Amino acid sequence: MLFACWSSKGGAGVSVVAAALAARRAVDEPTLLVDLGGDQPPLLGLADPSPLGLTDWLWGDPDTPADGLARLEVEVLPNWRLLPLGRSVGRVPGPQVLARRHVLGDLLLGERRAVVVDCGLPLAGRGGDDPVVALAGDLAAGAGHSLLVIRPCYLSLRRATQAPLRPSGLIVVEEAGRALRSRDAGDVLGVGVVATVPVDPAVARCVDAGLFVQRTPRIVERALRHVA
Repeated sequence: MLFACWSSKGGAGVSVVAAALAARRAVDEPTLLVDLGGDQPPLLGLADPSPLGLTDWLWGDPDTPADGLARLEVEVLPNWRLLPLGRSVGRVPGPQVLARRHVLGDLLLGERRAVVVDCGLPLAGRGGDDPVVALAGDLAAGAGHSLLVIRPCYLSLRRATQAPLRPSGLIVVEEAGRALRSRDAGDVLGVGVVATVPVDPAVARCVDAGLFVQRTPRIVERALRHVA
C-alpha cells in the first residue's frame, strides 16, 4: 500500500503529515518512509544518518551499495525505516537516470511494506529534467492513496485546481481565523477530505526540539488515524 503525500504550493506541511502518517502505520506493520524533499532526517531528529540516498542509486554512483536500495535505508524505529533523498544538487542526469527512475517507481509501487512518500512539490518544474521531481509526479499519479496536503487559502486552491495531478483525497491543514475551511477545499476541488489537521504551535515546537519520533504530536496523530 502506497501513500503519496504532495502539495501544489510550498508551506502546506507535507513533510510533517508524511512523517506522522508513517509513524502511525509503523504501529501496525513495517513501514518505509521515502523522502523526496530532503527534510525528513532533520524533522525526525536524525543527525544526517547517511550521506547516500535514493538519488545516489538513481545516478548509479560508484559509492552506492551493490545490493541496492535496502542498504540505503536508515532505521527510525524497529518497524519504521527511512529512505533518504541523498545528494542531487548540481548533478546532470544521464540516460541511465531515466531508466532507473522508472525501476524505482515500480519497486516502490510493488513494495510489500506500507510505503509513505514525501513527494513535496511534484509539479515544480514539471516537464523539466529533474528526475526527483518527475519521480514524485509518477508516484503521486500512481499511488493507491494520492493525498494532496493543502491549506484552505485562495492561492493554494487556485493552484490546485490548475494542477494536472488529481488526488484521491485531501488532507487539509486548517488555520483558525481563515475564511475558507476544510469543506470549502473539498467543494472547490471536488475531492473528499480524508483528514483535517489543525495548525498547532506544539507541532512546530516538537519538530524544532527534534522530538518528533519520540513524541509525535497527538493532535496530528489523531487527525491522521483514520487515513492510516
